[in-house]
Amino acid sequence: MKKSLLFLISLSILMGTHLFALNSNQKQMAMQNHTDPDKNGGIVFFKTTKLDSLHDFYLDQVGCELWLDQGACQIFKHGNMLFGFCRSGEKDQQGVITFFYPTRAQVDSMYQKFESIAQAPPKMNEKFNIYHFYAKDPEGRLIEFQYFDHELKPY
Repeated sequence: MKKSLLFLISLSILMGTHLFALNSNQKQMAMQNHTDPDKNGGIVFFKTTKLDSLHDFYLDQVGCELWLDQGACQIFKHGNMLFGFCRSGEKDQQGVITFFYPTRAQVDSMYQKFESIAQAPPKMNEKFNIYHFYAKDPEGRLIEFQYFDHELKPY
């Protein structure tokens, strides 16, 4: 009986230490990634009537990852950005989905890829100190490809 009780107490202490180590590790990883350990992030959702076309466009053309497929809703990841589209009888076109890159050359490369749907060639915007261009996705939603021509805070 005493041996069983000692075993259970030892196991309980070991498990508590293990859980504490996991929790500390998660917080340490979050701090390394410049995130608040008590916040996971966010997702912007849009209604769509063309989920399959958008799936192909954002995966194959833009280079996003499919972060979560919920059937009628698909969530994409591009760097630290999460955005999703949910099948609906109508579409949302408000706002701009902006993809930013670490170099101007990458913006130029995306322009070459999307020249046929771009509104104009990339240009410098002195007011915001960005190099960018706009295009439209298959549903007519405005998307932007940009480079910040200045140092950024960690994100």
